[in-house]
Amino acid sequence: MTAYDRLTARAARLATLNEAQSVLSWDASAMMPKGGAAARGDQFAVLASLAHGLATAPELADDLAEAEANPPADPWQAENLRLLRAAHTRATALPNDLVEALARVGNDCEQIWRGARAASDFAAVQPKLTELFGLVREKAQAYGEALGMSPYDAMMDTYQRGITAADATAIFAEYEAFLRDALPRVEELQNSRPAPIQPQGPFPEDVQEALCRRLSLRTGLEAEHSRLDRSTHPFCGGTPTDVRITTRYSTDDFGRALMGVLHETGHALYERGLPEAFARQPVGEAAGMAAHESQSLIIEMQAARSDAFLRFLGPELHKTFGGDAAPYAPENLACITRRVSRGFIRVDADEMTYPAHVILRFRFEQALMTGDLAVADLPGAWAEGMQNLLGITPPDDAQGVLQDIHWYAGIMGYFPSYSLGAMAAAQLMAAARRDVPGLDDGLSQGDFAPLLGWLRTKFHSQGSRYGFNDLLRHATGKKLDPADFRAHLMARYL
Repeated sequence: MTAYDRLTARAARLATLNEAQSVLSWDASAMMPKGGAAARGDQFAVLASLAHGLATAPELADDLAEAEANPPADPWQAENLRLLRAAHTRATALPNDLVEALARVGNDCEQIWRGARAASDFAAVQPKLTELFGLVREKAQAYGEALGMSPYDAMMDTYQRGITAADATAIFAEYEAFLRDALPRVEELQNSRPAPIQPQGPFPEDVQEALCRRLSLRTGLEAEHSRLDRSTHPFCGGTPTDVRITTRYSTDDFGRALMGVLHETGHALYERGLPEAFARQPVGEAAGMAAHESQSLIIEMQAARSDAFLRFLGPELHKTFGGDAAPYAPENLACITRRVSRGFIRVDADEMTYPAHVILRFRFEQALMTGDLAVADLPGAWAEGMQNLLGITPPDDAQGVLQDIHWYAGIMGYFPSYSLGAMAAAQLMAAARRDVPGLDDGLSQGDFAPLLGWLRTKFHSQGSRYGFNDLLRHATGKKLDPADFRAHLMARYL
């Protein structure tokens, strides 16, 4: 075996360990009884330690140096080698005891968060979160020193390479100014129109689940490679050949679960479309979390809430739930599914106000990283921040600082990816409409194949061959251009 062959073999073993962690994480959220939490923390810690040992083995440095001295001629393999080097730099920056501690304390904090969120009691999780953030700061500092970045940039780079805090700050400041002007105008226009007719429930959970499964499969997701289950916080996990989607249901509102499942299906389709020739190699993975979010949002926001798809969806909903047909008329569904409203919960936010939720978290993460904001002060800062951005104040912690799982699992630097992905989704959809005649005609028949085929060629099949902006250039001809997102919002809402 050549040095490069030895590197790829080790990468495949490491990826397999990470896949096991991913499935165990899904199980912890969807299936595991509460009594299994302590043992699961031990399992996570041991797997993380094993993975870290594989990623930092002394012979790895020698193989990297040998392979780099005579790099592969194939451009995919050459990029894979570059990504293997970057992964080694990260891995060797962290001591093994910190890796284990992060896994164990992150699991403990997440389990406490579940009860604290249900009770709206931030104080219950504050001590463990403080401990966890201390470990996260150690990780960020180590990454920053190894990569020549600020600690927070190093954490952002973990989730989406090629985008810095300075990049996001400029984009978000521009969007905040846009929102300050556009949001009142949209609200005024909405208020001048008759209120939409609301479908009358109850909507049985088993009926909703069957509908969600049916529409998820209709997008092109294969049943033999996916599952749909329930969890406190909707997510997509698992592996590229075993994708796990979760959601939550309300008998009063089918739209939340349905659109949530279509969102997670977008993530799943991306995983299923990654290049099989480089499975379990860095270059064969998704290009990052902003890239991933663009794929969930191009399905949910750009396609599933489009006028074209609503012409298909209305009759499907009426057939499923029965009753009066008027609420399911496409024009009425448009008013319901695309209503702009200032709300407390990020995952329920409309696409116009959603970036405000991300901006809030982005600012807090940087302040937490530098120590300018203490964990104990988060609830008060949250209330003040929501008031400044959206003019509303959450009534309790469950609708404020406790609503998201990310921080309580030790995830920091992820939130900017959500809105950067939304902006990329608008840019990608505009390009797809230019490149694919009849794309909307297909959506009006419930046919996602034209859109999915374009995404497979332009985006999914490229894996991590490109960074975020270069991937967008490959697909659309230009780097991220937030103006496309603002133009989309103006066309849809004004």
